Amino acid sequence: MRVITGSARGRKLETLEGLDVRPTTEIVKEAVFSIIHFRLPGAKIADIFAGSGQMGIEALSRGASRVVFVDQSRASLQVVRKNLQTTGLAANAQVVMDGAESFLQRTGETFDFIFLDPPYNKGYGEKLLPLLGRALSEEGLVLFEHAKEEPLPDEIGGLTKVKDYRYGKTFVTTYTHAESRA
Repeated sequence: MRVITGSARGRKLETLEGLDVRPTTEIVKEAVFSIIHFRLPGAKIADIFAGSGQMGIEALSRGASRVVFVDQSRASLQVVRKNLQTTGLAANAQVVMDGAESFLQRTGETFDFIFLDPPYNKGYGEKLLPLLGRALSEEGLVLFEHAKEEPLPDEIGGLTKVKDYRYGKTFVTTYTHAESRA
């Protein structure tokens, strides 16, 4: 797993091994960044269920101004910190040990992009989507990676689905505030 482009292009990233970890594939990562690349410079991002931090690190490498990496796994966050040091991108990052639900309920920040890549088929869409509205900036975009077998609603918690993108068995569903779609 490597950084695709930007200031840290080509840098190798570490990941955890095991059944609990499912890193975003290179195809999905490239597709996500092709969706948002024009809006990325200067953006504030939350990378929730950060894992190795590859999505947030890619965003920083491409010009995002700040990324908050959130994961409840101490081991994952150690890998995120190591990858931030390896890429030289730690100055614009914050690493937070917290569960997704707790973080979203407590954060006072708003983000231009929120990346979510939770464990598949565990009902995280219904649980987390209603909490995202207050953490999403006015013109912000949620990018929610999930399994094909776990469809997400068209509208929930003040958010409206923009589009589903399919990459094999993986879907990325994007959401924005309902009023910004009007």
